[in-house]
Amino acid sequence: MHEVPQWIYITFTAVTALGVLMQALVLLGMLLALKGALSRLDEVSKLAEQHVLPTLAAARHLVEEIAPKVKVAADNVAEASQTLRAESQHVTCTLDDLLKKTEMQADRIDEMVTATLNTIGHATSTMQRVVVTPARQVSAVLNGLRAGLDVLWHKEHEPHIRNGDRVPGTGIPAVPETGFEI
Repeated sequence: MHEVPQWIYITFTAVTALGVLMQALVLLGMLLALKGALSRLDEVSKLAEQHVLPTLAAARHLVEEIAPKVKVAADNVAEASQTLRAESQHVTCTLDDLLKKTEMQADRIDEMVTATLNTIGHATSTMQRVVVTPARQVSAVLNGLRAGLDVLWHKEHEPHIRNGDRVPGTGIPAVPETGFEI
């Protein structure tokens, strides 16, 4: 076989050693950077322990303290909502009943007013038949008597009425005013 010169082995070994040394330096740099980052992370975690953890503990304590109250409040709201719904339905039913009763009373009042007006109309016509017609008849009789008395009175005392003077529409002779009212 063929023999490789020794300087190639030495060069290869030197290049490999140099690569391993560079790799070691890079790893050392990474170690130092990681140590610095860890120290900063340690500081941040200490600050977090000092500030964030007490705040989280207080928030947790507050949530534990408020949770039962929130549950009671939610239960109360649900109960109030159910009560309000039931009362709303009750009020709606009551208003419906009241509206029906009001409509019935309005119809009843309308019937009463109509009956009253009919009765008044009937009473008015009856009053006219019973009172006004006889009153007209009595008035006519009294006017006739007055006219007759006036005629008799004037024949004896005042014959100055002209022969053609008559009360309009009656055919009764006109009588001068005497000042008497019947």
